[in-house]
Amino acid sequence: MDQDVILLVGLSGSGKSTVGRLVAARLGWGFVDTDQLVEEAAGRPIPQIFSGEGEAAFRERERLAVEDAVSRHNVVIATGGGAPTHAGTREALGRGFTVWLVVSPERAAARLAANPETEERPLLAGDPRTRLERLLADRKAFYELADAAVDVDSLTPEQAAAEIVRLWHEEREHNTGSRRRFGAEAAERPTAGHGVAAMVRTQAAGATYPVVVERGVLAELGAVCREQGLRGRAFVVTDTAVGPLFGEAVLGALHEAGYSTQAHAIPAGEEHKNLATVGTVFDWLLSHRVERSDFVVSLGGGVVTDLAGFAAATCLRGVDFVHVPTSLLAMVDASVGGKTGVDHAMGKNMIGAFAQPRAVVIDPAVLESLPRRQLVNGWAEVVKHGLILDAQLFADLEAVAGKPEAMIDAALIGRSVAIKAAVVSEDEREAGRRTLLNYGHTIGHAIEAVTGYSSYLHGEAVAVGMRVAGAMSVELGLLSAEEYERQQRVLRACGLPESAPGLDSDAVIAATRSDKKVRAGSVRWVLLEGIGQAAVHDDVPETLVQRAVAEALAAG
Repeated sequence: MDQDVILLVGLSGSGKSTVGRLVAARLGWGFVDTDQLVEEAAGRPIPQIFSGEGEAAFRERERLAVEDAVSRHNVVIATGGGAPTHAGTREALGRGFTVWLVVSPERAAARLAANPETEERPLLAGDPRTRLERLLADRKAFYELADAAVDVDSLTPEQAAAEIVRLWHEEREHNTGSRRRFGAEAAERPTAGHGVAAMVRTQAAGATYPVVVERGVLAELGAVCREQGLRGRAFVVTDTAVGPLFGEAVLGALHEAGYSTQAHAIPAGEEHKNLATVGTVFDWLLSHRVERSDFVVSLGGGVVTDLAGFAAATCLRGVDFVHVPTSLLAMVDASVGGKTGVDHAMGKNMIGAFAQPRAVVIDPAVLESLPRRQLVNGWAEVVKHGLILDAQLFADLEAVAGKPEAMIDAALIGRSVAIKAAVVSEDEREAGRRTLLNYGHTIGHAIEAVTGYSSYLHGEAVAVGMRVAGAMSVELGLLSAEEYERQQRVLRACGLPESAPGLDSDAVIAATRSDKKVRAGSVRWVLLEGIGQAAVHDDVPETLVQRAVAEALAAG
């Protein structure tokens, strides 16, 4: 951390520019507003950049502006409200002392309305207070990465500036910059130097675990387990399809690190993701006298990680486990977040537990053995992550959608993992923001249930679900027709289906009412309010749902 750079982050209306100038005056430093840098470089105001180039292009311009600003010395920097949402910008923010100006949406909206010099803000069109509430919900996890926070609701700008200067002097005196947080997900490394895509910090359990994404890291699995303090025997759970491919390599890596191992293969396929199969894993573990000091390694796709994680979480009331996902879907979705469980006749993943792994080890090289359909299946979740929370990731995916080499690219996988890790770190048990990860899943899960989990892979069903959710978003005036077509164009380029012809729409809609996210009998829909901006809505008219589902299930 640079000791002579202070960066202010927070919602529009928090007073970053006003307070920043006062802080700079107190310290005798310079002041920079990154919005002004962006406009100077582009030669036009921000609203025109948004309308002409889109938000993704603006975020890239903003990243360059922040990097320019932090390269200076003795400077206070006011950043745009959405700056911390871009991974590259977060890395730049980590080079200075960051302060979050905490303001309520109500107070921020009032300040913006009272300031005659306030320019039109593209992301606040419509009702500013409602938009600010949603922006705060989406961005809070990023703002909380700041080194310090100052609640400015009841402070004058002068008081806020004085508090920031005090905090900065305290930071410099105690040299606490070693706890650097912004950009830390790109900087943190286990002791052996493995590439960490994300650190998951769960709030309820207080657990922290690494997600390692690195080509060839499968050979280092034993070393990663040692780094995480695992000392007992390793019980490897795989399936009959993956075991013959990678079982020997995993056992060898564990043996090399000094672990005693046992291995067990369950039948491959979603139809075996049930309590009966869990029972066979319990029988195997207990027959080998598993102890709480031992740990389970799940080697396989989402079925294996979900089922083996559930078995570990419940055997002896809890045994440690490590995920080694071998499908793209498991890498970017099932293995991260602590959801474990199995299917029931009433619905998908209806029986399970929240339990966090000790580590997730992802080797993109194993994806080279997957059929293209399986790669495409996982790509649906990568696209979803961009659609709901990262416009820049989605824009990057538009450029490479459908290319085989992109589907196994470690950098793209790591970025997708980091998005999910950030969300689940804030909301481990799906009480709030984590619900956004269910974009496309309400209809997707219903399609899987109606077809008996046999006709559509998970990502294929979710792609149809995203079409339904996107169409409803357009109909409700939340998403533009152009943005909806961008979504569908990427899904088509990836080879994902846009429809599920022949299914009974009434049966699919009925299945949504068994979804785990239903509240008081009402389906909660995750909809898009722009690329990279998702929100939960529980007031969607039934007639709209029926029409959107019927269109997606029609032949064509």
